[in-house]
Amino acid sequence: MQYKIIKSPNYSVNTRKKATIKFLIIHYTGMQSKRASILRLTSLKSKVSCHYLIDREGKTIQLVRDNKIAWHAGKSQWKNFKKLNESSIGIELVNKGHSFGYQTFTKKQISKLEKLCLFLKKKYKIKTCNVLGHSDIAPLRKIDPGEKFPWHQLSKKKLGIWYKENYTSQLSYKKKESRNFFFKNLFNIGYRYFSLKKKNIKDRVIIKSFQSKFLPKNVTGKIDQKTYKISHYLANKQKKNLIF
Repeated sequence: MQYKIIKSPNYSVNTRKKATIKFLIIHYTGMQSKRASILRLTSLKSKVSCHYLIDREGKTIQLVRDNKIAWHAGKSQWKNFKKLNESSIGIELVNKGHSFGYQTFTKKQISKLEKLCLFLKKKYKIKTCNVLGHSDIAPLRKIDPGEKFPWHQLSKKKLGIWYKENYTSQLSYKKKESRNFFFKNLFNIGYRYFSLKKKNIKDRVIIKSFQSKFLPKNVTGKIDQKTYKISHYLANKQKKNLIF
């Protein structure tokens, strides 16, 4: 693939092996412009970077080489993996984000993202279920790429997981029991940062993170019937090793 190169100084010195790369992590820049985003991603003071940045016209810039560890994920966890900087490639999409006027991602931007992800997925043999958002791996800190990101569209190209829109389920939904079963499902899917046994004030944040991805028009922070059943569907697929 062809892309412009603007080198960021913010990466770990050691070179990593190809087999180490297991995840693609998608972010939005959350800044007022492309220029401001690049300045921050290349500033020594910020200590932040990514491997690739895609602007709203679909133009792609590489800031850190794939075999170097960029500083994009921060404190993070997915399944048994911690500090996901070490095992991932970070892709930033230029978008003002929730703080400055959250925008719909452009068709050109998403088209280029799909091409880049498919290229990297094939090159590094990344599993479908390991194409994730920043909010998946750090749900208590991050909300990007947010509810406007088209996860359903990407899933059609095996870039991230999704559920069957019209699937039928014989599951009985009992509100009193839903919390424990829902979080067990999330744990099996890969989410972390919650207790399986005890309620926590932060549970609502985790629920909203899940809903912003799979129920973007219903981000309530409450475990309703559909939220619960989607979690069960995805956890069951994961358990049967049917999500690749």
